[in-house]
Parts: sequence; structure tokens; C-alpha cells
Amino acid sequence: MSWFGFFDRRKGELAEELRAHLEMDIRDRIVRGEAEAAARAAAKRELGNAGLILDVTHGFWRWGRLESWLRDGKYALRSLRRSPGFAVAVVGTLAVGIGAALAMFTVVDRVLLRTLPFEHADRLVELWEVGARGTHVYSTPSPYFDIEQWRQRGRAFSGIGFYLGNNRISFLEGLSGSAGQTATMHVLSTPVSANFFSVLGVAPAFGRGFAQQDAGGSAKPEEAHSLILSDAAWRATFGEDRGIIGKTVQLSGERFTVIGVMPRGFSFPLAKDANTELLPTVWPSIVLGRGDALHGHNEPPVYGVIGRLRPGVAVDGARAELKVIQAQSATARTDPGDREQAQSIEVKGYRSSLVESDARKALLALFGASGLLWLIACVNVTSLMLARATARQREIAVRGALGASRWQIVRQLLIEGMLLSGSAAVAGMALAWGMLRMFSRALHSQFGLSDSLAPNLGLVGGLVGLTLLSALVSSVWPAIAASRASIETALRQGGPQQGMGRAQHRSRAALVVTQIALSLALLTGCGLLLRTIYALKQVPLGFHTDHILVGNMTIPAYKFAGRNMNTELYQPLLDRVKALPGVQSATLLTEVPLGKTFQMIFSFSADGNSADAIRQRALEAQFRVVGPEAQRVFGFSMLRGRFFAEQDTPTSQAVVIVNRAFVKAYYGDDRDPGKILGQQLVSIGEKRQTVVVGVLEDERQVAVSEPSKPELEVCMRQLTPESMFYRIAEGRVMDLAVRTERDPEQMTPDLRKIMKAASPDLAESDFHTMDQVVEGSFGSQMLAARLLEIFAGSALLLSVAGIYALLAYLVVQRTREMGLRIALGAQRSQVMRLILRQAAWMLTSGLAIGAALAYFGSRALRSFLYGVQSGDLWTLASVTLLLLACGLAAAWLPARRASRVDPMQALRAE
Repeated sequence: MSWFGFFDRRKGELAEELRAHLEMDIRDRIVRGEAEAAARAAAKRELGNAGLILDVTHGFWRWGRLESWLRDGKYALRSLRRSPGFAVAVVGTLAVGIGAALAMFTVVDRVLLRTLPFEHADRLVELWEVGARGTHVYSTPSPYFDIEQWRQRGRAFSGIGFYLGNNRISFLEGLSGSAGQTATMHVLSTPVSANFFSVLGVAPAFGRGFAQQDAGGSAKPEEAHSLILSDAAWRATFGEDRGIIGKTVQLSGERFTVIGVMPRGFSFPLAKDANTELLPTVWPSIVLGRGDALHGHNEPPVYGVIGRLRPGVAVDGARAELKVIQAQSATARTDPGDREQAQSIEVKGYRSSLVESDARKALLALFGASGLLWLIACVNVTSLMLARATARQREIAVRGALGASRWQIVRQLLIEGMLLSGSAAVAGMALAWGMLRMFSRALHSQFGLSDSLAPNLGLVGGLVGLTLLSALVSSVWPAIAASRASIETALRQGGPQQGMGRAQHRSRAALVVTQIALSLALLTGCGLLLRTIYALKQVPLGFHTDHILVGNMTIPAYKFAGRNMNTELYQPLLDRVKALPGVQSATLLTEVPLGKTFQMIFSFSADGNSADAIRQRALEAQFRVVGPEAQRVFGFSMLRGRFFAEQDTPTSQAVVIVNRAFVKAYYGDDRDPGKILGQQLVSIGEKRQTVVVGVLEDERQVAVSEPSKPELEVCMRQLTPESMFYRIAEGRVMDLAVRTERDPEQMTPDLRKIMKAASPDLAESDFHTMDQVVEGSFGSQMLAARLLEIFAGSALLLSVAGIYALLAYLVVQRTREMGLRIALGAQRSQVMRLILRQAAWMLTSGLAIGAALAYFGSRALRSFLYGVQSGDLWTLASVTLLLLACGLAAAWLPARRASRVDPMQALRAE
């Protein structure tokens, strides 16, 4: 039985009960001697208005309100079915606004508001040392000597843990519990102190943690080969075998004993980039050695540090305390440059440290833009609801005349708004999901988010909130305006509807002006970012990108322990790649230009306090190991000297190459780049001092928007296992760059086969074209530009639709007036100008307000702009003309319709 059937049955039972009481009273009166007619009349008179009793009693029932709401909903559905065009327009408009806002809310929730898998995560802070070297300010990890000083002398922390934060990708091998076979997978190996998990407030789900040597966090020596697994590594590699505790596994060829498995959902380090987001993690223990007793950065290991604040201690207070301690600790360092580099300390909440400042600004700017689009959609729908309420004035007046209260009328229109918003919310959810899928790659690259962003409770709560807010914003004003309309005036009107009064017309015009202003602000932001992307694409990169395929390889160096990877892995791999059809050249290098896999920075030091010594002491260079074929692959331009060649071997003179920016930083100017040729710079091994043989023209290394940085390149063929840079540069990751005559993406299957033959661990390498690498380096600018294209385009369509809808409705309402004007001699061109003048007034007002909004709003985009100023007049003028042209085009159709009104038909209709 339906709810309405239940309510009808209950009302019938109440009516039957009243009739029974009436009949009993009549019988009692007849027994007392009254005539039947007199008894019936007296009983009815004493009972009173039966209908009123029914209504009053029904109103006291708890489900009476529910019944009235359901009946209003049923009526709203019938009403919307009679106006499908209106319903589709409202649902589509709101869906665009809700979908954009939901998509951005999902990203903001995952990046800025995500729940950290730690106890009282708000009390966790990240610590690092800061100081100056020359004229540059640097942030560095910390040696154990300083960490111990903070722990012993500080009072702000309940615990301080440390870890090796070099994001080392390792190979985990062990017997799978499900199949009984050896399983191997890439994992992120992050050595941690023994107290690290207790500082985070998390304990293993089963097994145990590391045993501490002392209060300083160091693990006991017997824990040197103990390993704790993440839940993901345990499930993927060992098939959820709880018997893994106490068993021996291999991590990059080294034997470890598994002592614990962390809870599901726990992860550390939390991803700050896309390179490690999807990798399971394992945690070996840090056992302090002799080097940890030293005071500087040059010799001992350096660690990332996480501290837990005591309850009630603020970050600023902890920072002030540690600055005093660190200033005293730095005096123990003997190296002046190293002492300069560790003068102070920075303390920052761990959550806020996970997102870079530029990425945070980009995300908040996009979230604001999606909010503007949602607001434009609500304004548009409000305008449509006002028009619909105006068209239904006679219907509303009739309902009021029949006894409907003002609240009942408002409630009816609110329910219609809720139905429309609910439908729009469902459509908006689908739209948001599609948008996230469309931009999944960019979101993964920029924020380290996984490809699938599933809805969570926060998203559902946001959906419900946006639905309610959309209904209220778009329905309350029209509902109240409709309920206040004069019943007598509406019923006395001779035509089918009263029309739109001056106040209502001004209200709708104000809404359209608001849409235009907000749309101009969005369009201006989009225009500035599009000009930024165009400017970035025009920047000379210093290398070629066409027909180049790049493979990012994680190297299983432990399998080549004691052997030369150059001769046993890299050179045979290159020979097979070069033999493929269509391959013009191929090379290996630690990282391609603009890549994000493995950046190495080489720091120089110099004695003395002269200007040259201070400048060289502050010099840091991008360090890269490359093969001799790199120039043929990328087309690097030589400014002076030569590039690496086949004659550069392990037994020949060790050579390096620098770029123009290096020469300028090293000497203070670059007017004579050739003067650095023959200079000795670094040593790559015992008694193997390098000399500079070439100077490269500058190229972009880190980002297209950043100027060229000093760069130092070492020849890969000259490195041997005894060389200084061999294990660091060749034992972790390597990029394969292939120039081909064929479509680069068609080469991927053949290259995977070759890599798998060279080493099965290389079969999972990622491949990208060099054009994709360059596009990925645009970062937040490209993502913001593409999203703003959608937001601004949608805003433009909504604004144009608002202008068209208002003027088209105005023409319908003023048909009689237009007919009279034409009958009295007005030219049709004059009628068109009348309509277009109203459109021009709305456009001019909206554009004037929007120009001010665009000026102030574009200032928030300054950090994303390149090659264009935030207040660029050309961009503002261009988008203003675009919006003006689209608005006039939207107004032209209603104006033309008004000019073609037949006076006879218009007057006859009245």
C-alpha cells in the first residue's frame, strides 16, 4: 500500500469514528423522548463542523506534515512533467555547477583535507635545518648530532623520530604464502629510527616494532636486519600469510627478518609527488654508526625528522625553542660553510608540508573558480525560477484564493526546487566522476593522486550540502516573491497571466548582470593561463623533443654487485635498442631534461672569504650522468668545446661538461665561456680528476618556466664500480631515451621485450614521449588552464543562455506592446534596437563590474603566470569583446522575433 493510501485509510477511519459518535448521540436523544429529526439536528449542532474537526484532528497527527509534503511532491512531479524543457534546463545548469564544485572538492579533500593515518596528526611536525651559503638560503636534512641536541634540551616535544628520506626504490623478494613461489615487487624502502612509529602514534597490526637501544631512538644492533612491512606489501608479495613473521626475505639482495606488519591504510612517507604514490612501503631500522657522532653535513648521514608536540604546545613556540638550541649546536661545526648552512631550524605542521605552496595555491584558485561556476549556475537557475513563478501567478493566486497559506505556496515551490536540485545532484555526481577521470593523469602527476578517486563520506556530505544550498539559493527568492503577489490583481487580469512587473524585471536583469560579471572574471583567468601556456610553449628548451621516447627504469643494482653495470647491463641494452628498425640513436642518462624521476644536486665548496670563494661556495649544479649518444638524441648545442665521444673510456682522461649558466655562476660572468675549458672541477675516483672539455648552451632542466640552472655532466662510459658517482648515479634509476623515425609510442612493446630480456625487473618500466615530459613540466599551470577552460566555457554558455532566456521571455510578455508599436508606425528596426538596447545595458553593466572582479581576481593567479602580467589589458579586452559578441548574438534572436510580430495577431490575442 502506498503512503497516500495509508493516509486516506486513516482519514476514513477518523470520519467513521465521528459518524459513530454522532449516531450514538442521536440514539441517546431518541431514547430520552426527542423526535428523530430534532435529535439529529441537536446532535449535529452539539458536534459542530465535522469537516473542521477532521482537519484539526488530522493536523495533530505526527504524519500529517509528511503527508502534506508528499502530496506537494506528487504535485511538483506532475507540474514538472508538464514543463520538460524547463526541468531539463534547470537540471542541466545546476548539474554543471554542482559537478565542477564536487570534482574540485574531491581533489581538495584528498590533497589538503585528507585524514592522516596517525594518532593526533595535528601535533606532528616536520623539522629541517635552514641556513645561508653565500647569498642563497638552503633547507637541509639533519645529522644525528643535532637531532640528539633537540631531544635532550628541548621541552616542546614528547618524541622525535628520524628517517632516511631518499625515496629509495628497492626490490622485495620472498615466498608467496598463496602460491609457494618466489614473489618480487618494487617497494619504497624507508629506513626509520626505532621510536619512529611510536612518535607517529601507530603500532604494527601484528608482530612487533623495533627494539630501542636508548632514549635517542636508535635501534639495537641486532635489529640491523629487521624489517617491517606495510599492509600493501604483505598482501601483494606474501599473499596475506600471517606466518611471515620471523621469516627471512630479501630486500635488494640483502637478507632481512620480517618482525611486523603495519595496519591497513597506514603509509609513510605520504606522497608529495607522483613517483611513489602507488608503491608499497617497507621499513628497515636505522642502527647508528660511527659517522652519526660527527657534527657536520659532509660526513655523517643526514635524516628527515618528525616530531610530536606535547599537548598545548604551539608550532611557533617549538620553533622559537629549537632556534636557540640549533644556533648553539651549529657552533660545534668546524667547516665554515657547513656552519653557515645550519644556523637555524624550521618547524612546520606535517600535514601542511605535504603540499607545495604553488600546488596549494593552484588548488585553492581552482576551487574558487569552481565555486564561481556553481554560483553562476545558481544565479541562472534563480532567474529561470523567477520566470516560472511569474508565469504561474494566476495558478498561485487561485491556490491562495482557495485557502492556501503563504507558507504552503512557498513550500510547494521549495519542493519543486529540491526535486530539481536532487536530480541535478545525481547528474552532477556523474559529471564530477567524468571530470576526475578526464584529468586523472594530470592530478596524479601534480598531486600524487591515484587514478581512481572514489566518493567518500566527505564527498557525499558535500553533495547533500550543495543540493540543499542550491535548492535554497535558487528557490527561496522566487518562492517568496510568488507568495507575496496580489491575489486580487492576478485574478482580475484578463489574459492568461499577469506578466512581469518592473521590479521583477529589474531583479532578473540584476541576476543576468551578475552572471556576466562572474563569467568575465572566469574568462579573464582562463585567458591569462592560456597565454601563459602559449608563452611556455614558445620558450626555447635548448633540446629537441620530437620523435623521442623515454623509458624510466628502476635498476636492480644488487643483482650486479661486484660487476660493472656499464658493460654487463647498459651497453648490451643500448646495442639491442639501436638494432631495432626505425631507431636513429639511443642513450642512457640519469634523468632526461625536465624529468621528475631522479634529480641530483652537486654542491661545491671553496675556502676563504673572497668574493670568488663566497660565490663558488654557494654554487649548486644540476648533476647528470649521460651517455655519448645524448647529443644526437636531444640535439644539445655546444657553445664551446666538444660533447662526450666514444674515445671517453674508463682508462682515458676523465672529462665533464658544463653549461653557460655554470660558467656564469662559477666566474661571475659568461662573456668568455671558453675560459673554463681545461679547468679541473671534481674527482670521480681516486686520482681521477676531471677536466672540462665542453660548454653546453643553456637548456631547461627542471621546469620550462624556470631559467636554466648551472649543470654538470659526467660521461657514463667513464664510471666504474670504484668511481665516486657510480653507485649513486647508476645503481638506482636510469632513463632510456630513444630517437626514432617511427611513432614513438609504437616502439613501446619492442622496448619492453628488450628490457625484460636484459633483466625481468625492468619489464615494468614506464614509457612517455618527450613531448609528454615537457607538457608534464608545466605542472599546475597546465592543469589550471584546462580546468578553467571548462569552467569559463560553461560560465559563458550559462551567461549567454541567461541573456537569451530573459529577452525571449520579455518578448513573449510584451507581444501586445510590440504589436501596438508596429501598428502605430514604429519601424521593425526600431523594435529590434529597443530589445538590443536592453541587452546592451545588461552587458555593459555586467562587463564593468566584471572588469573590476577580473582585475582583483587575476592577482591571485600571479604565481602561475609566465610571460604575461596579471592585469594584462589585452587579455581583459579580448575576453570582454568575446563576451560582448556572444551576448549580443544571444540577444539578436529575441530582438528579431520581436520585430516580426504581426500587429493584428498580437491585438486579436488580447
